[in-house]
Amino acid sequence: MSLLKGLRDKPSRLTVASKYTALNGIGYLVVGAILIVWPRVTQALFREPAFAGHEQALMRVIGLTVAVIGWLYFFGGRSGARQFIAASVIDRLIFVPAVLIPLAIAAVFPHLFLTFTIIDALLAIGAWLLLARE
Repeated sequence: MSLLKGLRDKPSRLTVASKYTALNGIGYLVVGAILIVWPRVTQALFREPAFAGHEQALMRVIGLTVAVIGWLYFFGGRSGARQFIAASVIDRLIFVPAVLIPLAIAAVFPHLFLTFTIIDALLAIGAWLLLARE
């Protein structure tokens, strides 16, 4: 099987939870791309302080990380695997807040990280509810 064919494969019918997860992935891809292309969006949208050192490069790395997560969520959702959706709920409700909230408390991009944590947790709850309905 070619790599591109493997990327195009998907079950004939995806559940609502799978489609929701894939759509979340597209959102993460977009947010990641924005952070890569326009790292100072943190100042424009979240009123974070001006960068003092190499934070612009760090923001691009964060953007790449978010884009890769989006890529994986998109294809994980398209796979139709309930296990993937369940795992994404756990990581978004436990791991993301466990890392980003202490960073925000330490004044590291607090508006950006708290906003992302809240949105990510709400999206996770949405996936959980959809998964529970299936």
